[in-house]
Amino acid sequence: MEDISLHILDIAENSINAGATSVDVEIEEDQRNDLLTVKISDNGKGMDEDMIKKAADPFYTTKPGKRVGLGLSLFAHSAREAGGELKVISTREGGTVVTATFNMSHPDRKPLGNVQETMDVLKASHPEIEFKFKHTRF
Repeated sequence: MEDISLHILDIAENSINAGATSVDVEIEEDQRNDLLTVKISDNGKGMDEDMIKKAADPFYTTKPGKRVGLGLSLFAHSAREAGGELKVISTREGGTVVTATFNMSHPDRKPLGNVQETMDVLKASHPEIEFKFKHTRF
């Protein structure tokens, strides 16, 4: 993916497909520690430990008619390329939290992109979902 906002779009769509009625997107740009953190939380059906492990595999998907599920694996790859990591915390019926960290100054960090436009697209396409967006810089 060309920028981080597209990863956010993909993960938010996964949340919606998992039955979420609420999706929170938080971006934190910490200049002092050279750290960009992107956190996407939902109240969807969640995943057990086995499913979390499988979800990181690009050849695993729960979507009917698809043979690959690249969302989390590509997001993890983008984070690792920029000296960061991706963590997934989830419980069955308890929702999911996907957190990616990036070294802000790393030459391979993808640009953030137009996150506000991404949020606008999500809100327009899914008016039944409650979206929250918070972007902090310090």
